[in-house]
Amino acid sequence: MGIAVPLGLFRLLNLQTIPQLLTIAAMTFLSWCVADVLATILSKPRLQNRTPTGLLRDDIERRAKEP
Repeated sequence: MGIAVPLGLFRLLNLQTIPQLLTIAAMTFLSWCVADVLATILSKPRLQNRTPTGLLRDDIERRAKEP
């Protein structure tokens, strides 16, 4: 996949120079790195099963219990 995606984009976009191919390959690699980092962060137990609605509900309940 690390070779097929940049080559496929290169062909689909009708690009012609090697620097363009290398730029697509670098951007694809960086995108996968960022996605991997985000997936690692989101897989931490404290972030699992957390939704904005659930967080608001928890916040409202916590504030209701405060004096």
